[in-house]
Amino acid sequence: MAASLFICLLWWIKLAESFLGLDFGMVGVTPGQTSGLLGILTAPLLHGSYAHIFSNTLPLLVLGTLLLFGYPRSWWLALLFIWPLSGLGVWLFAREATHLGASGLSHGIFFYLFVSSILRRDKLSVALMMIGFFLYGGMIMSIFPREPEISFESHFFGALAGVLASLLFQHRDPKPERQKYQWEDNNEEAEDPVIGDEWQLSRQASEANKGDQKAD
Repeated sequence: MAASLFICLLWWIKLAESFLGLDFGMVGVTPGQTSGLLGILTAPLLHGSYAHIFSNTLPLLVLGTLLLFGYPRSWWLALLFIWPLSGLGVWLFAREATHLGASGLSHGIFFYLFVSSILRRDKLSVALMMIGFFLYGGMIMSIFPREPEISFESHFFGALAGVLASLLFQHRDPKPERQKYQWEDNNEEAEDPVIGDEWQLSRQASEANKGDQKAD
């Protein structure tokens, strides 16, 4: 639900920009400029075109839903960490341009899910990551430079923030209880239901026969 509301907010902002003749590009992240610091908070809400917002809508919806479902206690901490840290990395190290879009946020969520599943190794986190990786595994490669008009820096620093957030917060969510089967409750040293202690009697008889043979 929260992921859907966030997507709706992004679209309302883009539609308002189009129908009201506004240009929110001035509040994007502009690296190295004091005026561009505001973009650390606002840039994920803005998109340069409808193609841009379309490309971010489904990944945010799917990955955001996986995050909220799998990490109910830590998702908000992860987002509060990924959002500003990814923007700060862009402001400090990115190319001279105006950087907009929520792709840094989606990459951060993906890498949070990815690294958390490796660290936790419980069924739920692994299952969620398998879904995310099957759909958006290409995000691992999109953190590297590709097309000049794509801000790979947002992808890279979003991913870095997601990795750091997973190291800090993924243990806040308890692992689901592991289902125990009936056979696991039995004592490991319990007698075999078929053989029982017959093997011990057989062994004693064999040793006795050997002793008799030596005596002869």
